[in-house]
Amino acid sequence: MSNNQQKLKHQQVQYLEFLSRDLEKVKAFYTGAFGWNFTDYGPEYTAFEGDFVDGGFTLGEPSKGSILVVLYSEDLEGTKTKVLNAGGVISKEIFDFPGGRRFQFLDPDGYELAVWSL
Repeated sequence: MSNNQQKLKHQQVQYLEFLSRDLEKVKAFYTGAFGWNFTDYGPEYTAFEGDFVDGGFTLGEPSKGSILVVLYSEDLEGTKTKVLNAGGVISKEIFDFPGGRRFQFLDPDGYELAVWSL
């Protein structure tokens, strides 16, 4: 089992996405401060990996509430049904992205989260 697969736990926080004005500056900061490793996916997105955290930075204007918490699921459709049954509102239907599939939803307070699967 790969190191990335060992991090996967059903319906647990697994990935965080941030907005950043300057991807090069933010990469230098987090590499220096925490030793995170980065992989660029085009000019507007970079992913990071640390010992116990994975995430990414996308080009944009940071603002309060701009972090996207991403949960992992072994059963994406089943988790979507549970989100809906619990009162969540789907903000982005299931879509493919490099590495898997995901959807996004709003919780009762309006916070947006995402769920992804392989």
